[in-house]
Amino acid sequence: MSSATDSPAADVPVAPEKIGPEATEADARAITEAARETSWDRPSFAKGLYLGSFDLSLIHPWPEAQVEDVERGEEFMARLTAYCRTMSGRVIERDARIPDGYLAGLAELGVFGMKIPREYGGLGLSLVYYGRALALLGSVHPSLGALLSAHQSIGVPEPVKVFGTAEQKQEYLPRCAAGAITAFLLTEPDVGSDPARMGSTAVPTDDGDAYILDGVKLWTTNGVIAELVVVMALVPEHTDSDGTVHKGGISAFVVEMDSPGVTVENRNAFMGLRGIENGVTRFHQVRVPAANRLGREGQGLKIALTTLNTGRLSIPALCVASGRWSLKIAREWSNARTQWGRPVGKHEAVGKKIAFIAASAFALDAVFELSAEMADAGQKDVRIEAALAKLWSTEISCRIADELVQIRGGRGFETADSLEARGERAVPAEQQLRDLRINRIFEGSSEIMRLLIAREAVDAHLAAAGDLASAEASLSDKARAAVGASGFYAKWLPKLVAGAGMDPRSYSEFGRLARQLRFVERSSRRLARQTFYGMGRWQAKLEHKQAFLGRIVDIGAELFAMAACCSRAEGMLHTSPEQAATAYELAEAYCEQARVRVDEYFDQLWRNTDDADRDLTEKVLAGDYTWLEAGVLDQSEGTGPWIADASPRASVKENLHRNYR
Repeated sequence: MSSATDSPAADVPVAPEKIGPEATEADARAITEAARETSWDRPSFAKGLYLGSFDLSLIHPWPEAQVEDVERGEEFMARLTAYCRTMSGRVIERDARIPDGYLAGLAELGVFGMKIPREYGGLGLSLVYYGRALALLGSVHPSLGALLSAHQSIGVPEPVKVFGTAEQKQEYLPRCAAGAITAFLLTEPDVGSDPARMGSTAVPTDDGDAYILDGVKLWTTNGVIAELVVVMALVPEHTDSDGTVHKGGISAFVVEMDSPGVTVENRNAFMGLRGIENGVTRFHQVRVPAANRLGREGQGLKIALTTLNTGRLSIPALCVASGRWSLKIAREWSNARTQWGRPVGKHEAVGKKIAFIAASAFALDAVFELSAEMADAGQKDVRIEAALAKLWSTEISCRIADELVQIRGGRGFETADSLEARGERAVPAEQQLRDLRINRIFEGSSEIMRLLIAREAVDAHLAAAGDLASAEASLSDKARAAVGASGFYAKWLPKLVAGAGMDPRSYSEFGRLARQLRFVERSSRRLARQTFYGMGRWQAKLEHKQAFLGRIVDIGAELFAMAACCSRAEGMLHTSPEQAATAYELAEAYCEQARVRVDEYFDQLWRNTDDADRDLTEKVLAGDYTWLEAGVLDQSEGTGPWIADASPRASVKENLHRNYR
C-alpha cells in the first residue's frame, strides 16, 4: 500500500533501515542512480559532444535575451554597482564577518530575491543577470557571493520554487525575497557525496501531523545566520493508524532555525572566505510540521540534484569575476614593474602567463554566459553544460589565481594589509588564491563532478550494453546483451568516421575561427570513439576507471569551452562590433591553448601510469611505506578523531545562531 506522500518505488531503491554507516557500495550506487534524472526531453549540446554529435545550431547563433529582462537587469545592476562601491571587502576580511549593515542594505535592494519571481516579491532576474550580480558582489568580497549563492541557488528559494506547494511558495518565498537568509543542509560529519550513509532522521509522529528531526549537519553555509533551512533527513518506513505502509526514504524539509532543539554548535573557520557564516548545526527532537516537507517522502535527493542542475551556475559566475580582476591586475602590474630594463610583461616567461590569463578570462565569460542564456531560454537541457561549467571554471580560475601570484612574485604572497602598511598598492592576490580554492570542492568536488558527468556521457553506451555492463549478469545474459548492443553500434559507429570537421569549407561564416570549430567537431567524434573503446575493453569495470573517465570529461569540457568562445566572438560582431576584432583574438588564443591540452588528454587516455598508481596506492594504504613518514612530528595527533561523533543527543554547547535583522 502507498499514499500520495510516498515516492515511487524507484525513488526508494534501498530500504531506510539499510541507510547509514553500514550501507554497502551497492546501496550507495542504487540511491545515487534513483536520484538521477534519466529522461532527456530537450536537446543537449554538451551531451552530444560526448556522443560524437557536434550540433553547433544548439549554441549558435548566440541565444538572445528578452528585451524586458535586459532592461530590468541593467537597471538593477546600476543600483547594485552604486551600493557595492559603499562596501569594503577589506572590512569583511579583517573582521571575518559581513557587517549586518551590509546585509540590511542588500536586502533593501532586493538582492536576496534576485531569482524569486516577482509575484512573490522577488526581482525575477534572469540567470544571466543573477550571475552578473554575483560576479560584481564577489569582486567586493567572495564571501558575499558565497552567501547569496548558498541562499538562492541551493537554499530554500529554489527547491520551494520548483517543488513547493502553492501554500509553501506563498509562505516562504516572500520572506526569502525580503531578506530571510536560508541554507541547504545535506552534509554530515560522515556524509559527503554518499548519502547512503546519512544519519539524520525524521520520524513521523503518531498523529501524522509532524516529524521529529534528529541529527548533525556539517558545513552549513549560511547556517549560522539563516532563518530558514532545507534539511535532508531519513524517514523510516512507517505505518499509519489505518494500516497504510509508507516506504519512507531520504526526504527534504523546510525548518525554522528558531525551533526548539536547533543549535548552531560551531562557526567554522577556513583558509579562505573569511566572512562565510558556515557552521555545525545539531537537531535534537525538533518538531517539524508535516506541511513543511518538500515533495514526497523519499524524494529528497532528487530535489537536491534537480536544484543543483542550474544552481551550479552561480560558481562559474563568481569565477568570471576572478578572471576579470586577475587580468586587470596582471596587465597593470606587468606594465609598472621593470626588470632588466624592460617591463616584466615584456619578458616571455611572464608574457605566457598573461596570455593564459587573458584567453582564459574570455573563455570563463563565454562559458558562463552561454550556459546561463541557454538555461534562461528553457529550450535546451543544460544539466551537463552546468556541470561542465562548474567543473571547468573552478579548475581554470584556480590556475589563473596561482599564475597571478607568480607574476606578482613576493608581493603576490604578501597580504594586502602588509603591502599597504609599507606604502604600496593593497592587492589581495594571495587572498584570491585562498578564496577560490574551495570552489573545486563546493557543490560537488571536481572528482565527483567528473564522475557525475562521465555517468551521463556513457549513459548511451550503458543503455546499449545492458547486461554487458553489469558485473552481476550471467554469461547467458551477457551473450543476449551483446546481440542487442551490436545493433546499436552498427548504426552509431559509422557516423563517427567522417564529419564536417574534415571539410575545409565547414563553418566558414566564423572566418578564422572556422578551423577551431572543425577541430572541435573532429575531436567530438574521436572522443566518442575512445569512450566506445574504453567500454569495450573494461565493460562493467569501466566505472572503476575513474582516471580514464576523468580525462574523457576534461576533453569534453575543453571542447565545450572552445565552442562557447567561438560562438561568443562571432555573436559580438552583431552586439558589440567595436569589440569583435579583439574578441576574435581572445577566442582564437584560448582555442589554440586548449588544443594543446586536448591532445595531451587524448594521449594520456592510453599512455599513463594508472595501473601502477593503483598498485602503489594499495601498498601505501596497507602501510608498506610507513618508514618514509619518519623524521617528522604530527602535531595533530591526539587533538581529536578523524570524524566527529554525530550521535543523536541534546546539545551541550552554546547556540551560536544569530539574526542580522
